[in-house]
Amino acid sequence: MNPATAILACIAVPVVGALLVTLTGRWPNVRESVTLLSAATLFALVLFLFRGVAAGARPEALVAEMMPGLSIAFAVEPLGMLFALVASFLWIVTSIYSIGYMRGHHEINQTRFYACFALALGSTMGVAFAGNLLTLFVFYEALTLSTYPLVIHSGTDEARRAGRLYLGMLLGTSIAFQLVAIIWTGWLAGTLTFTPGGILSGKASGATVAILLVLYVFGIAKAAVMPFHRWLPAAMVAPTPVSALLHAVAVVKAGVFAVLKITVYVFGLDAVREAASSEWLQYAAAATIVIASLVALTKDNLKARLAYSTVSQLSYIVLGAMLATTWGVVGGAIHLAAHAFGKITLFYCAGAIAVASHKTEVSQLRGIGRVMPLTTFAFFVGSLSVIGLPPLGGLWGKWFLALGALEADQAIMVAVLMASSLLNVAYLMPIPIRGFFARADGSAEGDKDPDRPPIAEAPIPCLVAISVSTLGCVALFFYAGPMFDLLRGAVVP
Repeated sequence: MNPATAILACIAVPVVGALLVTLTGRWPNVRESVTLLSAATLFALVLFLFRGVAAGARPEALVAEMMPGLSIAFAVEPLGMLFALVASFLWIVTSIYSIGYMRGHHEINQTRFYACFALALGSTMGVAFAGNLLTLFVFYEALTLSTYPLVIHSGTDEARRAGRLYLGMLLGTSIAFQLVAIIWTGWLAGTLTFTPGGILSGKASGATVAILLVLYVFGIAKAAVMPFHRWLPAAMVAPTPVSALLHAVAVVKAGVFAVLKITVYVFGLDAVREAASSEWLQYAAAATIVIASLVALTKDNLKARLAYSTVSQLSYIVLGAMLATTWGVVGGAIHLAAHAFGKITLFYCAGAIAVASHKTEVSQLRGIGRVMPLTTFAFFVGSLSVIGLPPLGGLWGKWFLALGALEADQAIMVAVLMASSLLNVAYLMPIPIRGFFARADGSAEGDKDPDRPPIAEAPIPCLVAISVSTLGCVALFFYAGPMFDLLRGAVVP
């Protein structure tokens, strides 16, 4: 197989998988086997491409050219390669988790769930490998549309309200801001093709670059920079595997990835540094980091707390892009991968607790570690990674982001990162500590109701997925070198 064929196969395999899932829906074991096979095949294809990209290759594939300068085309570069590796691997893990969760929770519409999940991963690969702004926009919108049925999965009034907000905010900002910025960029540069150093280099400056930068950052609402963040906590009404998809595998990561890629390949780091709006966008990201962390402290619902944590953590990556320094971009890209593993572990644990104990509030989890020790320990490890403590992978992103802030003479942003880490400790660590050491209030032991079975660990597939993602948090600390080497080809001199 040649690289161009492999790129197209990365888009096609999830789509074919979605079709086969739909056709095999009446046979759950077959349906879920198709899901796992599709996920494994996609990861194998991404690994095939990784070998070439790590060696310096930049494979491309042209799908269609509507007119000169307007085409659907793919090109694999280091930032997209890292995103694709994370998303495709976590699809396998999340598929395993979903089997245990969806069956254990007796969820409805499971066939639609697996089919839409596959379509979302196909869209994610399109975002990761987009060779130009038009292709990025098309697959960005496809990702929104394919995940909408997942957000409204339960069919309740609350879910439908969340779905309307989800569609309205994501489509509204992308059409009103992002599409305008893309058209303006094409008019100025004469091309939409991503180019090292930026396609706007020498084509735009001053107020034009400043305005375009604002349009892109706020037009990519999947990055959840305040005030365009409300769709994310609202979407927590969806099942936990969907929350994992939204927060770690695809949706929000597609947003911050797009911000990074546009910074590097549309503007170029020099142009962003010189833009009048870049500094106040740094402060917008910093404000989101701190405010969302403070809101997380007030949330008793576990998924809501994790949702606001994600809003905060995403702006680390936006901050790295707006710093427009080598280490800032490297830190943002590494944080994209490390946060994916840390946060998906936390959501897996939240879902496992909901399946096994039917508890969803932090205040209900006193003593939960005594009946669900593996899940609670995994939550502890995931929390340490999100906080950024060794020996967990979350350390490296924050380390390089701090170096990037110093490189940009923004010591105040180092203080923001430190304050945020302390807030991470405040809203995450009490959960496993109370789970292990606080005296159970009765709710962690099944309310001592003789008609209710005693609480135990979640189904085996859930525990397998939790174990893999937890080990991933550790592996990213000890084996960060390959990530750094990959990113060297994009932004490291």
